[in-house]
Amino acid sequence: MIHVERLSRLYGDFKAVDDVSFTISRGEVVGLLGHNGAGKTTIMKMMTGYLEPSAGTIRIGDLEIGPDTEAIQQRIGYLPENCPVWPEMTVIDYLEYQADLHGVAPDRRDAAVARAIRRTALKEKATAPIQTLSRGYRQRVGVAQAILHDPDIIILDEPTNGLDPTQIHHMRELISELAQSATVILSTHILQEVQAVCERVLIMRQGRIAVDARLDELQAGRHLRVVVDNDQAGDYLAAVEGVGGVTRCEAGDGQACFSLEADNALAPEIAAAVIEAGDRLYALQPETRNLETVFAEVNAAPQANPEPQTEAAHG
Repeated sequence: MIHVERLSRLYGDFKAVDDVSFTISRGEVVGLLGHNGAGKTTIMKMMTGYLEPSAGTIRIGDLEIGPDTEAIQQRIGYLPENCPVWPEMTVIDYLEYQADLHGVAPDRRDAAVARAIRRTALKEKATAPIQTLSRGYRQRVGVAQAILHDPDIIILDEPTNGLDPTQIHHMRELISELAQSATVILSTHILQEVQAVCERVLIMRQGRIAVDARLDELQAGRHLRVVVDNDQAGDYLAAVEGVGGVTRCEAGDGQACFSLEADNALAPEIAAAVIEAGDRLYALQPETRNLETVFAEVNAAPQANPEPQTEAAHG
């Protein structure tokens, strides 16, 4: 559905986005991550037609940003990080105005606004002036305007910004619901939110994509956790020598835990080596890394190779 090819954006001599390419399929929920200045917001602005690329192409289905920008904007719902709202307008008046801008037919407008209000839990604030709302409620108004025209693609920049824990839970549920009929691209600094709702991540670094991978495969990594008898730890080390490299050792409670830098496919070979050495094997399982660890590893690594780390193919 979304095809981005060799996309770049320059501000003078500074490359905010540098030769970026990726494809996102219909129904995917993709997290776009990176430090401030990595290029995330610039990419989202170009994808929504609000910023012209310096080079490269963005295609949405058979349409292309540039010649078909207006038609593409009718298919996209966009929540910018600081959503512009008119503080003196009521919530319902603002959404009716946005429905008109998004090209919602007059005979469908009331129903579209009512549905957006229901989905974002804004009913009790529908007639309140926006200037009287808390930051969290204003954020919900921004999400409501992004979805009221039933877009094929929804791009959300910091959608949980300012929300309390209950509202964040509701937003997760809403994003999952939206993904049943739309492609969702989510940018946030709260990595737990990406971990909770996304199936794939793009990690930006200095204007380029450093990682493009499915979240489950990225978190699995290349480490196995092995638990053996503490008294037999030395025998274990000798047994697995040449099979996997020990990167960490933690001993206690009569057991020794080792972390091996090894692919899951080596698990049978490692188990056989331990048992053949006469050691008692208590556990052998893949280690799961959280997204914070992955993100830190990506940004700590030297950026010598512009090619992204890819764990899976995407169509």
